[in-house]
Amino acid sequence: MLIDTPRIGLVDAWLTTARDALATEVGIDPKELDLEDSDVNTLLDLARIAAHESGERTNAPLLCYLVGRAQSNRDLDSLAAAVRRSTS
Repeated sequence: MLIDTPRIGLVDAWLTTARDALATEVGIDPKELDLEDSDVNTLLDLARIAAHESGERTNAPLLCYLVGRAQSNRDLDSLAAAVRRSTS
């Protein structure tokens, strides 16, 4: 999926501001909330799966929230694999 550069800049600026606000709220360094490119791709894929498999776009952010809650001691790839298995 290709997104044009101006939109990426706006999304990154918005997401950076949100990340900083969250980090301030919980008292951590904002860099602890940085997203790796591979994590972004995985989360966007999970959001796609949730929206398309369920037929409800609102399930996309809710699934990503659940994955975030479950991630405390698990890596994102193993959680994504569990979601993918559940939709097979």
